Amino acid sequence: MYKIITPKTEEQFRQYYQFRWQILREPFNYPKGSEKDEYENVAEHRMVLNNKNEIIAVGRCHFNTAEEVQIRHIAVSFDAHGKGMGRVILSALENFAVENGAIRAVTNSLETSEHFFRSCGYVVADEAAQDLMRLKRLQMVKKLGNNQHVLVHPEWCQTLQETWQTTIPISDQMGIKIYQYSGDTLEVRASLNKNINLHGTMFAGSIFSLATLTGWGMIYLQLREQGLSGDIVLGDSNIHYHKPITAQPRAIADLAHYKAAYKTLNSGKKMQVELIVKIMDGTKAVAEFTGVYWILNPGPSESKHTENTSA
Repeated sequence: MYKIITPKTEEQFRQYYQFRWQILREPFNYPKGSEKDEYENVAEHRMVLNNKNEIIAVGRCHFNTAEEVQIRHIAVSFDAHGKGMGRVILSALENFAVENGAIRAVTNSLETSEHFFRSCGYVVADEAAQDLMRLKRLQMVKKLGNNQHVLVHPEWCQTLQETWQTTIPISDQMGIKIYQYSGDTLEVRASLNKNINLHGTMFAGSIFSLATLTGWGMIYLQLREQGLSGDIVLGDSNIHYHKPITAQPRAIADLAHYKAAYKTLNSGKKMQVELIVKIMDGTKAVAEFTGVYWILNPGPSESKHTENTSA
């Protein structure tokens, strides 16, 4: 599980700049202080924290004009490379930009990061000025829309969404949509208006359905990550409701609460998967779903993704 925060306190900023220096400057033997520039006080900063509240990614943006935002200082922990955290922090900055009127994002990317930014929708516009390390950079540009959510393997997510709509039509009526998938975390959202009871809160049955589908979807995507496939069925489940949902219903499944023995599936036998789905009322956790699923009729998937991307 990860969370995205905006550093506000003196201690948070101290940790933020320390992390940025360690990832972006220390490997090149540059002194502390070189990780900052003249735009820090007018920029918007974001940090991604893991479930131990450790920083695993940071990034910053500032407006060049009323319609253009510049993305800078994307840094991901070396241990978190290849886990989609670069996309998470980039998406958070792009969402902020869109909410504040930007229609275009630019970044002066190192050549080594060109593939990452291309995979996130950026295109090369020109060569940029060399930075203090005299490294060649490329100016890359992206047209921003109203939906900048993180979607690693968007084609898999699209197939999953279509599967729900085709085989479980009520999911579409409930407004259940994949919001983001980072490789480690799947977030699915539903429409409160389509699932509201006479008390103005979400039906308990709708919460259960949202959690069940999120767990199912997380397993589907993880099987694809492993190059495997199979029929996914729910074997057992339990859900604890703590508070009613009155805002945006969100369901989050994370690999930190996911147990599977893929060797069993590779041997051609059915496999059990245990996972936890947290249900959020906006930003507050209000329910917890524990599910035991079974994978039947195992076999290879159409393709296996092996390429890692990081910022």
